[in-house]
Amino acid sequence: MSSSSTRWGALAVLCAVIFLDALDVSMVGVALPAIQHDLGLTTSSLQWVVSGYVLGYGGLLLLGGRTADLLGRRRVFLAALGVFAVASLLGGVVDDGGLLIAARFIKGVAAAFTAPAALSIITTTFPEGPERNRALSIFTACGASGYSLGLVLSGLLTEIGWRWTLLMPVPVAVIALVAALKVLPKGREERAEGGHDLVGAVTITASMLLLVFTVVQAPEVGWASLQTIGSLVGVALLLGLFVFAELRMRHPLVRLGILRSGHIVRANLGLLILMGSYVAFQFVAMQYFQNLLGWSALGTAMAFLPAGLLVAVTSTKMGDFADRFGTGKLIVIGAAALAGGYAIFLGIDRTPSLGGMVIPGMILLGIAFALSFPSLNIQATNGVDDDEQGLASGLLNTSGQVGGAIVLAVVTAVLTSGGGGETLSIGSLRAAIVVSLVLALVGLAISATGLRARKAAPAVAESAKVYETV
Repeated sequence: MSSSSTRWGALAVLCAVIFLDALDVSMVGVALPAIQHDLGLTTSSLQWVVSGYVLGYGGLLLLGGRTADLLGRRRVFLAALGVFAVASLLGGVVDDGGLLIAARFIKGVAAAFTAPAALSIITTTFPEGPERNRALSIFTACGASGYSLGLVLSGLLTEIGWRWTLLMPVPVAVIALVAALKVLPKGREERAEGGHDLVGAVTITASMLLLVFTVVQAPEVGWASLQTIGSLVGVALLLGLFVFAELRMRHPLVRLGILRSGHIVRANLGLLILMGSYVAFQFVAMQYFQNLLGWSALGTAMAFLPAGLLVAVTSTKMGDFADRFGTGKLIVIGAAALAGGYAIFLGIDRTPSLGGMVIPGMILLGIAFALSFPSLNIQATNGVDDDEQGLASGLLNTSGQVGGAIVLAVVTAVLTSGGGGETLSIGSLRAAIVVSLVLALVGLAISATGLRARKAAPAVAESAKVYETV
């Protein structure tokens, strides 16, 4: 990938795939009520149509990133993209809720290998600085657009039939696979030394699956029940075993030393909160607009259009903004906009105002995604060696996807317990939005600490110079 045209051609293919990966998180959003009706799913079961994909995606991203470093990014990317296309086809033709969730999980697993491989191809191809920032801003703009426009496309396709929301990615994935075979060169690429950390992969994936399952089941069996407490203990033991293994493995799945960098930790926490709160909010909004207000799939999609368009139009410029203002400031502004958007939606009622609530709230959420998503990706990969770019990108995406699964499970528990089982109410919907708002405020506080750290760094450096001259 030495020539500029080859690099940017490869970037176009990688962008198409990350758009699909992100699209599938939200693509079924507007179709959920139709899927629930046709397949006879409860609200608790319905959230697994989203969580199945998100957990497969988030649970194996670390392994996907490490595998790309070890086996070759091109090879891993192409194989996983093929599986993604097949799983997309299967998800669109099954007639059973359990099989649909299984297909979504497999699809998420495939995305767990394509996403970090794609991001590490970019970060090892474009030199750190303005050129990489521009490439990353375009790449992450496609991801952010997938999250934001997925609901819009879902609404349009659901008017034809909900299965089309699951089948649409198939031809796009096939075209991207053919193009990738041509534009991603077969030249030998540097690979990291070491092997697969199966203990780490199994324990971290099992702990995330058990945690989400526990949160989903807790409202039914009781938060103080033996099952819930036992499951939480099991989660803690699995996470402890994961840390124990990583500290002693010669080639761990996650080199825990990478978490000593404050900006990397803040970026991962930031994406966890951004994705967790927004995926949960989307689920709540679908229940509100369609099940409570009776809006059509197309009408619901149009409600999300301002956010989607704003992200698609502006986020490609974030690389230039990051060069000029720094990622820290953009993330703080994005976190504030995120909290503002959720706060506006606390005013939900049975006669919502488009001009007073829906459109202003969506515009703020669009601003939040446009500013935060690219900036967090840039921040999370800066200063990381090439042989750990797969790890850094896998860690970041894991934070986002696992955050989405866990917060969605919490919000679903709030909806089904606060509103009287399967009966939705304004009160239960508002309580679920409060969860997203509280998370956004926590994210704002965390991002603000990054600004203070950067302000303190020059002062410390200056003090050191003074000390040296004494």
